[in-house]
Amino acid sequence: MKLYPLKFTPIFKDKIWGGQKIKTVLGRDFGTLPNAGESWDISGVDGDESVVCNGALAGNNLAELVEVYMGDLVGDKVYAKHGNQFPLLVKVIDADDALSIQVHPDDEMAAERHNSLGKTEMWYLLDADDDASLISGFNGEISKEEYLTRVEDATLEDALRSYPVKKGDVFFMPAGRVHAIGKGCLIAEIQETSDITYRIYDFNRVDDNGNHRELHTELAVDAIDFSYVENANIQYDLKANEPCNVVDCSHFTTNILKVDGSLSRNYEDLDSFVILMGAEGEITIVCDGCEETIAMGESVLIPATLNNITLKSQNGKLLECYIK
Repeated sequence: MKLYPLKFTPIFKDKIWGGQKIKTVLGRDFGTLPNAGESWDISGVDGDESVVCNGALAGNNLAELVEVYMGDLVGDKVYAKHGNQFPLLVKVIDADDALSIQVHPDDEMAAERHNSLGKTEMWYLLDADDDASLISGFNGEISKEEYLTRVEDATLEDALRSYPVKKGDVFFMPAGRVHAIGKGCLIAEIQETSDITYRIYDFNRVDDNGNHRELHTELAVDAIDFSYVENANIQYDLKANEPCNVVDCSHFTTNILKVDGSLSRNYEDLDSFVILMGAEGEITIVCDGCEETIAMGESVLIPATLNNITLKSQNGKLLECYIK
């Protein structure tokens, strides 16, 4: 069956810190869940595979599609490296309270400990409350020994770098960097396909049953990159109808596109699938006789065999992600 731009049914996750903005801001109905802290929009995670909701392939999940279409869907070089595992996870995060202070392992450590990919990720602020902030890395040089002391005496927060944030901000979070999303952030996240998180500190919260969430102090310390990063907030200059690169790493490349009128994109040389995620406004994707429209926070998967698309919008913005 001929491939086309694919949309998927969101997988909603209620979280101890989750809120209502996925419903009130993005207009998604998450049913009877008390909140939707996360909406997994394109996922190949075992047990949480996204299901197609548009076109002739509706009802098939992403794992089935990769197994059947292989390089035609993800690109030959991507398939040669990752096989039937779709390599990226795309989600929306709504933080009505701060997430735990945490860190993720890199590919080597995750493979050894969990038979998994690591978790390098990036964040794009879809929206943010006036006083919203997030944590990325340390606020100065720190040794492993000082870090362990601060964990023990509950002063770790004093050593972390906090950033006030606003709509449109971009942060790159390589595996190994200590981080936390703060209250009031609505974030588009692009990451490796992994659900491995080492929780360092969780603000002494308890769940509905009065239980604290598990911390992973010993696992985390070996995963942490203690390097000081002067500014983790990625600066960029966005111009209409010109791709603006914000992340370029071995796991994925992400551009921001501001579409004013019509913008053509040629992916012939990529040999990779492309994910388009709405960041602002409404964008229509025209591809091989098909049309799909995405709003803020929605995602579309462009199969690797579809080399030419046209984007139409009046000052809409989107994230464009692929693997080099």
